[in-house]
Amino acid sequence: MPLSEIVWLALLIAAAGVVVGIFAGLFGIGGGAVIVPVLYEVFRILAVPESLRMQMCIGTSLAIIVPTTVRSYYAHKARGAVIPQVVRIWSIPAVLGVAIGAVTAAYAPGAVFKIAFVIFATLISARMFLGTERWKLGDDLPGRGWQSLFGFITGLFSSLVGVSGGAVSNAILTFYGRTMQQAVATSSGIGVPITIAGTIGYIIAGWKYMAQFPPLSIGYVSLIGFVFMAPVSSYTASYGVRFAHWLPKRKLEIAFACFLAFASIRFLVTLL
Repeated sequence: MPLSEIVWLALLIAAAGVVVGIFAGLFGIGGGAVIVPVLYEVFRILAVPESLRMQMCIGTSLAIIVPTTVRSYYAHKARGAVIPQVVRIWSIPAVLGVAIGAVTAAYAPGAVFKIAFVIFATLISARMFLGTERWKLGDDLPGRGWQSLFGFITGLFSSLVGVSGGAVSNAILTFYGRTMQQAVATSSGIGVPITIAGTIGYIIAGWKYMAQFPPLSIGYVSLIGFVFMAPVSSYTASYGVRFAHWLPKRKLEIAFACFLAFASIRFLVTLL
């Protein structure tokens, strides 16, 4: 590849890393909706086979999100916004969901996951646009069994689309009366084991295809993508946390709804 093209790709990935980090801190997400399409074009240029390209985008996205999610979690924890018992109950079922998702994603067509994301994102963004007060399932979270199921669903969804699960956990927590700030902070905590387990799962799932990947790849994880994007996104996560605690609740809900609407449109475009 020409040096100028390599530099351009590096700058593009770094610029996306700035957005990813801010989104991670602001919404409790890892920014996979931004990472995956950028990496898809990078891996296309690097001639990653079409049948394996989406899986590699997801695996690399999860790896990139790890330091960003960790940094976001500790920043929110320092402000006292994390609900620790929710993180404890959800984490193990979430990791189980990640494991199943990592295996499933290696075989199912990518269009299935895109359609699922569009449907989910559309429903949640509509709820956020209309306001959360009338969309409650209860004033308190249900018992351990239901919460374990929520954790499993969050982990499964995360590993299928390359995100930390904030879109799922944010919605569930606000359904049960938690403020958006609490939901965002707690989602970042749940995202830590999800992204770590997801990275390991995709490394294992893609191990047998390594001969078809670019240099410096481990299974479905590209170290090149990780090195260029992860440090930038991790650094900028703290700025997103500041915005999350500064913005009024309603404005934060509308901003989150706009993000989900944009992400769903992006997936719709790729299906056409």
